Amino acid sequence: MAYAVLVNDVGRWWPADHTWWGDASKLSISDKAGGCFCEIDGAQQAWHMTVTFTDPGKLMRMTGGLGPLQGMGLHGALERRFAEENGGTRITLWYRAGGYTPDDIGKFAPVVDKVQGLQLGGLATFLRKGNEGAPR
Repeated sequence: MAYAVLVNDVGRWWPADHTWWGDASKLSISDKAGGCFCEIDGAQQAWHMTVTFTDPGKLMRMTGGLGPLQGMGLHGALERRFAEENGGTRITLWYRAGGYTPDDIGKFAPVVDKVQGLQLGGLATFLRKGNEGAPR
């Protein structure tokens, strides 16, 4: 179920203030190799990441630069693993990013970590509470 919510309900758990145009309902994830994690609002469109590996219910891996990292030439691998545990699902997330930037890449790590925590927290809250847990 958690994996299905990740893919099918991304616009219901992703924080709207971490989208380009402020509306998480414009987000989608195509659950296949080469699939797009995209944000499409008419002519305004962003390809956030590419799905590079999927084992439904167990693992999804995407590559790309999220948010401002994309425009900075930084690239990463985002991996979410799903494991049944104590009647629920443990979701483990890794986002490894790197590349060239004239700025100190180390200063971005705490910010990226915080944002990934917010997004994972949004997914966890939505899974626990359903529609009542959806970000507003």
